[in-house]
Amino acid sequence: MTSEKTEMKIRPRRSALYMPGANRRALEKARTLSADCLILDLEDAVAPDAKTEARAQICTMLGDGGYGAREIVVRINAPDTIWGDADMAALGELPAAARPDAILAPKVSTPQEIDALSAHLPPDTALWIMVETPEAIFNIEKLAARATDSPLSCLVMGTNDLAKELRAALVPGRAPLLSALSMAMLAARQYGLSILDGVFNDIADAAGFAAECRQGADMGFDGKTLIHPSQLAACNEIFAPSEEDVAQARDVVAAFAAPENAGQGVLKVNGKMTELLHRDIAVRLIAIADAIADAGKDIVTKD
Repeated sequence: MTSEKTEMKIRPRRSALYMPGANRRALEKARTLSADCLILDLEDAVAPDAKTEARAQICTMLGDGGYGAREIVVRINAPDTIWGDADMAALGELPAAARPDAILAPKVSTPQEIDALSAHLPPDTALWIMVETPEAIFNIEKLAARATDSPLSCLVMGTNDLAKELRAALVPGRAPLLSALSMAMLAARQYGLSILDGVFNDIADAAGFAAECRQGADMGFDGKTLIHPSQLAACNEIFAPSEEDVAQARDVVAAFAAPENAGQGVLKVNGKMTELLHRDIAVRLIAIADAIADAGKDIVTKD
């Protein structure tokens, strides 16, 4: 079965930029960046002796607001660490207007962990989970199935940790990881979840980054997690529908809506044979393009 979450309003998630919670300047700069999502990080990007200060700083910045239409996500420390429960508690104590849109939990591998996290989520807050262990890949269908009766709404691939656990190399084309990426994609689509691709580590390799973005977009990922603002422009462009694709999609929808084509299952649109399934694809593509345009009106960038 496919979850009813597939019918939810589309929100663009082309780019999800990790921002270190201990870096106040970075958190302030995030208000000016063209990221669809900001992941304010309390886990990997924060040293152990800075965890408490970073938590307080993120809560303060959330209270100050100013992030506009950007989707705000906080990556907490795992619940089995000495910081995880305190992270969740601090976010739950924030006023409703200051709470993040979602909480991202690392190294989630079992449905029971999703249940435990869901029980402590602040009200009206979604749950995102990192998929970054072999156990998570073997359990991926069971993890995604929790979307049917929990706040789970997004899978985030943790490709660095997954490669470490597999003792695999991070090579161009990512052949060692493709089976895991594909399994996660299948599970996400089965249950109507969003899914974000993992990070690209070499900030200086713009061509390699663009190639990996195109691979992720071709596979069906909604967007990609990023480690540096310099990656935003290429990521946003590659994961957005092109003007040509949007124009074709609008023509497809209009053709099937035309009275003279009522009841038709196959049409020729701009020289291309087009079935009803292509109309459904076109409707979603237009919705994504419109959502990107709407979000962009509320995101002002500065150099």
